[in-house]
Amino acid sequence: MRGICMDQATMERSDTFCLCPRFSHTFSILGKKWNGLIIEVLLHEESQRFKDLASSIDRCSDRVLCERLKELEQEGIVSRNTYPGESRVDYSLTEQGKDLAPVMAAVHNWSDKWC
Repeated sequence: MRGICMDQATMERSDTFCLCPRFSHTFSILGKKWNGLIIEVLLHEESQRFKDLASSIDRCSDRVLCERLKELEQEGIVSRNTYPGESRVDYSLTEQGKDLAPVMAAVHNWSDKWC
């Protein structure tokens, strides 16, 4: 079986199929429960306080939401914004996170067609 392997920035043909490590890593982020919904909310709302995110994603516990936000922040997808002199904290997408907009649109199109 022939497949495509991504090696660094170039595509190489191989005799066996293999998944690109970067592609696998991306799916480990996007495929994690709640991450897609967090990204979707932030794509449409620009910035959200924790309580507003929690109310938008109603079945996600606060503990898990906090974990996912930290993970997305470490991946450079979400930014945690603090305001000097205030106890206010909110979350927004970084440029890297905003670049997921076409991906999320494609998921919407697929789900509209097949779900």
